[in-house]
Amino acid sequence: MQQRQPQNYMRLQFIDIAIIVTYLISMLLLGWFLRKKARESKESYLMGGKKLPWYMLGLSDASDMFDISGTMWMVSLCFVYGLKSIWIPWLWPVFNQVFNMMFLAKWLRRSNANTGAEWLATRFGLKGKGVTGSHNIVVAFALIGCLGFLAYGFIGLGKFIEIFVPWNLVQPYIPVNIGPGYVAHFYGIVFTLFAMFYSILGGMHSIVLGDFIKYAIMTIGCISIAVIAMIHLDGNTLKLPQGWGDPFFGWSLDMNWSGIVEDANKKIAEDGYGLFGIFFMMMLFKGVFASLAGPAPNYDMQKILSTKSPKEASKMTGFVSIVLLPIRYSMVIGLTVLGLLYYNQLNLSNGTGGTDFERVLPATINNFLPVGILGLVLTGLLGAFMGTFSGTLNAAQAYVVNDIYLKYINPKASTKKIMTANYLTGIIVVAVGVTLGFFAKDVNSILQWIVSGLYGGYIAANVLKWYWWRFNANGFFYGMLAGIAGALIFSRFFSGVEFLYYFPVLFALSIAGCLIGTYTAPPTEASVLNTFYKTVKPWGFWKPVHERVVAEDPSFQPNKRFGLDMFNVVLGIIAQLCLTVLPMYLVLGMKLPLVVTIILIIIIVLILKRTWWNKLDEDETPTIEQPKGNKLREHEYTI
Repeated sequence: MQQRQPQNYMRLQFIDIAIIVTYLISMLLLGWFLRKKARESKESYLMGGKKLPWYMLGLSDASDMFDISGTMWMVSLCFVYGLKSIWIPWLWPVFNQVFNMMFLAKWLRRSNANTGAEWLATRFGLKGKGVTGSHNIVVAFALIGCLGFLAYGFIGLGKFIEIFVPWNLVQPYIPVNIGPGYVAHFYGIVFTLFAMFYSILGGMHSIVLGDFIKYAIMTIGCISIAVIAMIHLDGNTLKLPQGWGDPFFGWSLDMNWSGIVEDANKKIAEDGYGLFGIFFMMMLFKGVFASLAGPAPNYDMQKILSTKSPKEASKMTGFVSIVLLPIRYSMVIGLTVLGLLYYNQLNLSNGTGGTDFERVLPATINNFLPVGILGLVLTGLLGAFMGTFSGTLNAAQAYVVNDIYLKYINPKASTKKIMTANYLTGIIVVAVGVTLGFFAKDVNSILQWIVSGLYGGYIAANVLKWYWWRFNANGFFYGMLAGIAGALIFSRFFSGVEFLYYFPVLFALSIAGCLIGTYTAPPTEASVLNTFYKTVKPWGFWKPVHERVVAEDPSFQPNKRFGLDMFNVVLGIIAQLCLTVLPMYLVLGMKLPLVVTIILIIIIVLILKRTWWNKLDEDETPTIEQPKGNKLREHEYTI
């Protein structure tokens, strides 16, 4: 094959720029035209009136998860670890969508709440020791997480654009002097303003429709990248270490890049994934509990709460994996193959004599995508940022307006005042998020802080709230406080895999906070627990509540689906892995594993059709009717 010279300058042609500009203008028009529909009510603005189709919300949720920085990380993992890289995103964990799909999404949606903080009222009531504290700590947690993700996306986008649009070409047209260290911030601000405009004006309606447009663009781009990689791979052989093309593993990784890409061995050592078996078990331990805790209070939870019904909430979360994984990994494996084929021709230097494998994505995009496709891919990645940004912004607005403004400041606010509060909140949240981006050292520092320091302390309290009747608001508050404080201290001294290995200690600390808080306060009011148990119908340790409910209503049937739900979760995780590895086998031309994977998917789909899909109508109960008015002030719940 003819050798290619690497392109280290902007290759954008007129058609590429036209595609990007057209997309940006379309997003502005989208927000403008949907502003009237969004202003009909608070619920219409923040949640699309809970009338949007489940498949549109699922596609939007999937689009929000397709961020630039995360995709760059996945490509670098795929380059170094090969098909074993499909397990590493379990750090988040990605299989939490399966738990949501099988039971947690419908449990959450039955509350009929508008935010995670409002949901607490359905579980702990509106009065009693710890209720205010639990409400406030969830609001604080949600806002800090949202601001962190806004800063994360802001910095990641700026650095990405900087690669494709060299500053020396833009500087002559900018009237102010911007130092080299703030070029990424300048680009970040420019595109943040576009995202802010359409999401603040159009609310959830424009966010979901904008995500649909972006997903269509990204699908074309991802499939094109996969096809280009297959064309380049045809007739060539990838020089790879033993085990690279095998997703299965033993106790140790046993992958040696010596004589191929020496710096890959350094990355494996730095990452700490050499003892892959132990690493996997720790990921699984943390991941299962994180998944049992349910969705965190961010855009994912808001999409679930915005569905029409509990049944549609389950369908929506199941749809996320189907539309996200095959498309995203078509891009991941395509760019990985191009990076492996032309590694010696790409400039992947980290500036200190080593290799920055996260540069594989921008380097291959800049060198191997033809005119038009390059514009589509860049537009899709820009849209990915804007979708994640707008979804996160919408979640932050929901918590500020619903759980601070309407609860404490102006409970009787008119629709007009609520919309004004939404607009002002959106502008302030963006300003704070961008400001935090200026103080952040890099993207990974923000991500590490959010995942380890913040979400690490979220798990224990949010597991117990679903499955243990005696757990109360006081326990929730002290469990969250102990977990988050402990996680922030741990993340100060440990990072990456080290933090993962110390997670059981953090989990035990958080459990201790939960138990101490719970037993130093009386149980939640019986009427609140009865309504929650009867309506949400969780399985777990609810015997005293169950006995009271049955005494009131002898016809009540408890949730006996624990075994079936866990069976479905296992099948769902296997299917999720199959959807991930499917495009990888296809692009690499691995025919037998591809056929086996397709057969596995078909079998699992047929089983889940009977054990999950057909049973979505069973056990359905009316959602909890939230107290009327802008403020949750009534101490009663009705069905």
